[in-house]
Amino acid sequence: QVQLVESGGGLVQAGGSLRLSCVASGGTFSSYAMGWFRQAPGKEREFVGSINSDGGVIYYGGFVKGRFTISRDNAKNTVSLQMTSLKPEDTAVYYCAATIRSGPVADGGYDYWGQGTQVTVSS
Repeated sequence: QVQLVESGGGLVQAGGSLRLSCVASGGTFSSYAMGWFRQAPGKEREFVGSINSDGGVIYYGGFVKGRFTISRDNAKNTVSLQMTSLKPEDTAVYYCAATIRSGPVADGGYDYWGQGTQVTVSS
């Protein structure tokens, strides 16, 4: 069983930056593709991006447009989401997820999910 714990969320002004982290435990982190998703109130979950197991391939959701960067450190069992040029519409709960598929994976078929971290962008 893999446990995922996100951190780094908070309140930021529009145009600002945040870095989210997700630490995994209980599995072989380097075997999993990792993904980031978000869900705003009243909206469906949205794919933010995914990174394959060795970090060599990354997919991003269409809305990202160069503002976000996903990275991973397999030695530290950590995947990160660096967000810049934040907009109020980026306000959501951000989740990291892991899949045994080597990935990256853009659909929601992940095996493990974190509890989420709130990101609020004020205008």
